[in-house]
Amino acid sequence: MTKPVVTRFAPSPTGFLHIGGGRTALFNWLYARKLGGKMLLRIEDTDRERSTQAAIDAILDGLKWLGIDWDGETIYQFSRAGQHREVAEHLLAEGKAYRCYATPEELTQMREAARAEGRAVRYDGRWRDRDPAEAPSGAKPVIRLKAPQTGETAIEDQVQGRVVWQNENLDDLVLLRSDGTPTYMLAVVVDDHDMGVTHVIRGDDHLINAARQKHIYDALGWDVPVMAHIPLIHGPDGSKLSKRHGALGVEAYRAMGYLPAALRNYLVRLGWSHGDQEIFSTQEMIEAFDLGSIGRSAARFDFAKLENLNGHYIRSADDAELVKSFEDVLHFIPQGPTLQAKLNDTTRAQLLQAMPGLKERAKTLLELVESANYIFAERPLAMDTKASALLTPQTRALIGELRRHLAEVTEWNKATTEAAMRDYAEKNNLKLGVVAQPLRVALTGKTTSPGIFDVLAVLGREISLARLQDQSQ
Repeated sequence: MTKPVVTRFAPSPTGFLHIGGGRTALFNWLYARKLGGKMLLRIEDTDRERSTQAAIDAILDGLKWLGIDWDGETIYQFSRAGQHREVAEHLLAEGKAYRCYATPEELTQMREAARAEGRAVRYDGRWRDRDPAEAPSGAKPVIRLKAPQTGETAIEDQVQGRVVWQNENLDDLVLLRSDGTPTYMLAVVVDDHDMGVTHVIRGDDHLINAARQKHIYDALGWDVPVMAHIPLIHGPDGSKLSKRHGALGVEAYRAMGYLPAALRNYLVRLGWSHGDQEIFSTQEMIEAFDLGSIGRSAARFDFAKLENLNGHYIRSADDAELVKSFEDVLHFIPQGPTLQAKLNDTTRAQLLQAMPGLKERAKTLLELVESANYIFAERPLAMDTKASALLTPQTRALIGELRRHLAEVTEWNKATTEAAMRDYAEKNNLKLGVVAQPLRVALTGKTTSPGIFDVLAVLGREISLARLQDQSQ
């Protein structure tokens, strides 16, 4: 009987959930969901100096915002240190590990000699078969694994193919430090085994760890999980991803106004493909995802592509849901508190009414906020530079005439205000654009906006006529 699939996402809480971690979590989640399995979450907090609660909170919040849930309780690696120590002591008792009393000075000399001779830096095994009775008085040993010294170690990786290491190049890794704390290598193997993990899907920067961890699995007589090491994400120029490229925390993308569904869709296409399809619903992702379609070369991050995809998701979004997303992003932007204070039943209704026009132009929620500012603006409107330049005496006079014409409209909506302005333009032998631009400036303080008749309808008769009065003569 085949074991049910169990994947895991295992971040270290030493910083935010970065974009590469978000993609790793997504790949694990999709694979588990496709095969009816489980994805577990393990916080690898054994680095007590660098692990912080703020980072743990950022990881959990980032995953929830991305729409990635996990099965069961969150597991904290540090709480299992006793179990890790027991496994190390078991290997020691079976003669598969040994106490090493090499001093920090000796290890430094080993490293320096290896570098001087152009060799790989590795422990030379000096305490592997030595009698512990020869240990210096009071020295606290580490516990090292007796790794195989000849032959080769191979991993049949689902992405990288067969990867082989010569054992002579892999040294006896430390399992327990001299203070009794377990190393990352030991903790990962023990936790994955005890959690029943069947598939380890992670970045290919962990590929060398796979060889070392296989030695621990073999020493313990445990099955090695299926491995899939996915290429890292690079910048558009092919170099290592940096902050200028997009190596930011998931919360930064939230603050920049990206929708979680859009970011999820973008991340799944970074290194994985399904024919020429670019846009996937969550269910389509789950049904189509497989490890065999992950490429071996590094994916390139492209902000323009992400923006365009986000624009698609904004245009396709339900208007009421977009109002919620609009409110969410206010928590992350400087003008957010001011706009939040102005949110009430009236302005929310105006936002909802304006949304069909607003979302057609916006690629991010920040652009949506910017183009919706006219709803919240105080009188008299602050004019941007281009708008101020258009407010000549002639334009102000025209605004006054347009206001008088609109004041005659009793049933106020998009159709009736447009009819009134077309009527005015025809009677005065003007193009509609000549009429629309002064209206736009007077009503929004900008030279670009959603459709001007949408703006008139959203603001309503009283506010529209008052703003026109402010800019007329």
